[in-house]
Amino acid sequence: MKKRVALVLGSGGARGYAHIGVIEEIERRGYDIACIAGCSMGAVVGGIYAAGKLDEYRDWIESLDYLDVLRLVDVSFRLGAIRGEKVFGQIRKIVGEINIEDLRIPYTAVATDLTNQQEIWFQEGCLHQAMRASAAIPSLFTPVMQGNRMLVDGGILNPLPIVPVVSSHCDLIIAVNLNSTNQRHYQLPVIQRPAAFKSRFDSLINSLGSKLPFRRKQAEQLLLLEKEALMAEAAEINPWIESAEPEAQQPAAAPERAGAPKSATGSFIIDNVGPASLLDLINQSFEVMQTSLAQYKIAGYPPDILINVPKRVCRFFEFYKAPELIALGREIARDTMDRYENERDS
Repeated sequence: MKKRVALVLGSGGARGYAHIGVIEEIERRGYDIACIAGCSMGAVVGGIYAAGKLDEYRDWIESLDYLDVLRLVDVSFRLGAIRGEKVFGQIRKIVGEINIEDLRIPYTAVATDLTNQQEIWFQEGCLHQAMRASAAIPSLFTPVMQGNRMLVDGGILNPLPIVPVVSSHCDLIIAVNLNSTNQRHYQLPVIQRPAAFKSRFDSLINSLGSKLPFRRKQAEQLLLLEKEALMAEAAEINPWIESAEPEAQQPAAAPERAGAPKSATGSFIIDNVGPASLLDLINQSFEVMQTSLAQYKIAGYPPDILINVPKRVCRFFEFYKAPELIALGREIARDTMDRYENERDS
């Protein structure tokens, strides 16, 4: 008889794609996922899995490259950089209109109510709204207004929601922590991608500019600054995107360091020493808070199996790295489950 698993999927931005690989490995071993609780990207992946649409979602996200992800950015000048209507509109197309109580397994999405300063559990009602509220990452996605409540990412109060599954009467509780700091030996696998061209990036920026309805001149200046920042980041984190500046104006290459890691192109990877932008500063601060809170949740309600995904493997908002993160999630889950099963059988 299959062992029944209560699965807890934590928050962690783009690293949430690793949840897909974890789910695949758990199922491959013959376990039965009987209920799910999730926060932020964990709530999104968990909700899509509970709706039986994880394969379709994976096919979509694995088809996205760096510029495809940028096309999904619907710029907001209010309480978040992105409205999220394009991203969650696509998720709605994949999942359809369904209520949580109609899912094939029990499901809980955790969000934070800023108005009343409390944790909110979605265990019934619209699945789409629950996922959107739970994943409203501060500074990145705009909050969700529900009556007099302002709902944002559940990771503010509970980045690893173990409590909702404690009473599930499953054989095992498996929790996936995306904010681990002690898994130094894991690296993202190298997956070759087709080249992305600067002209595609320029056309994207132009299309964004044409859709801004107010303060056109200021908006164009803002987009130009954003373009320069994104191209600088692209040159650092994606070697297949052309630099925005002519080669002659590029800064001198960093000196080689003995033993320093190299990228797929052979260039040396220099560790980041601090945030590169205001958004990066906010997200790094958010991650530090989540890391601390997750440790308290694990200590209070230790799961039977804890799968730790190191937070250093990618930045919070690198949502174009789905294939690599799915593969990494599968690898870490395989190693963790091997250790658990070997200890159980010894």
